[in-house]
Amino acid sequence: MTGTAAPKQRRWTPPYAERELDAVVRVPGSKSMTARALVLASLATTPSTIRRPLYSRDTLLMVDGLRSLGAEIDTSDDDLWTVNPAPLHGGTDVDCGLAGTVMRFLPPVAALASGPVAFDGDPHARKRPNDGVIKALRDLGVEVDDGGRAALPFTVRATGGVKGGELAVDASKTSQLVSALLMAAPRFENGLDLRHIGDRPVPSRPYLDMVVQMLRQAGAEVDDSEGNRWKVAPGELSGREWVIEPDLQNAAPFLCAAVVVGGHLTVEDWPTETTQAGDKIRDILVEMGSRVEWTRGGLTVVGSPSTLSVDLDLADASELTPSLAALFGVSRGTSSIRGVAHIRGHETDRIAALVRELTKLGAEVVEYDDGLKVTARATRPMTWETYADHRMAHAGAITGLVTPDFSVSDVACTSKTWPDFASVWEQAILGHGNAGGAGA
Repeated sequence: MTGTAAPKQRRWTPPYAERELDAVVRVPGSKSMTARALVLASLATTPSTIRRPLYSRDTLLMVDGLRSLGAEIDTSDDDLWTVNPAPLHGGTDVDCGLAGTVMRFLPPVAALASGPVAFDGDPHARKRPNDGVIKALRDLGVEVDDGGRAALPFTVRATGGVKGGELAVDASKTSQLVSALLMAAPRFENGLDLRHIGDRPVPSRPYLDMVVQMLRQAGAEVDDSEGNRWKVAPGELSGREWVIEPDLQNAAPFLCAAVVVGGHLTVEDWPTETTQAGDKIRDILVEMGSRVEWTRGGLTVVGSPSTLSVDLDLADASELTPSLAALFGVSRGTSSIRGVAHIRGHETDRIAALVRELTKLGAEVVEYDDGLKVTARATRPMTWETYADHRMAHAGAITGLVTPDFSVSDVACTSKTWPDFASVWEQAILGHGNAGGAGA
């Protein structure tokens, strides 16, 4: 990983599986936990350390954004970052890249600074909706200049503080809106009494459990006893050691690979208790007929290529959609995913992209507003387009396991959350033993 610039595209021929798997994989740290730890550490009153953080484009963009606002963050040790908080200042620019966490988590932080903070990102990022954060800040009395776009680029004209108090938002498009506001809320003069008032539920609810848990670990007083309401008292956040779990979303394509071709695949250090939404993959693969076992080294999937059809509601674990849709595209039977309308606003319109690529692959696909239904057919050679989306690249790797003359248009986009994804995938599929190791 060389920095935070958009990576140069790289066409990739993922390995075709010649045999069942027998591999142990170590996945890098959770992006969601790393991003939240960085923000909370930067808003704290004393220093923090972050152990086993994710080293990727998204998290380095978060680091650079927080540094530009005043925090001192040392990332020279890949396995242990240190954060020394400092007074927040404006008069700076934040590059969001294609990171939803940066474009949503940092504007409320920037609102606490003294002076304007300009936000922009990759071309694809300008298409990602950010109206929720912009409207929320305005409702809190913060001036935001966005040229009427409700998206990047925009400037937060901070004046050194936010009064806070009662706020109603529609967070039905993304849980990141709630997470963003809650993390900054202890620094608001009156804290925050936040209500979700949308017609649809907040998606990806486990992420809200994660942010509430981490806020409490940092010393914040949070009341989430009432549905769709979060009350955060004003107060100081304390520095601490944050230990980051493996990223279970990044583990999903590897577990799906074991189902596609059979064999054993172990993900090291899978947490026995977690707020990560990706943990749901365990139950889904069991429902599809595979065996999932806890081992001393982690979590092992004993794959069953004769998969069973399933109908899934992934509203709380939507990041699993691309990998599972790809699994459906090369498996027997018909399976469906619903409840994920919000992923149309992710790095790309993931539903439309999956429908397009799986249809090219040869599958029969029905598109819904909030998901898709996939019936596998014989696969055919193709180039799988990634749309600058790391999860689409993961899906392409899965379909390539059983498709000759297959390529992925760009694997470099996986640097967003795992720069070494392609090499670890190749080692897991083609070799035996450990895949990942240092630097993953």
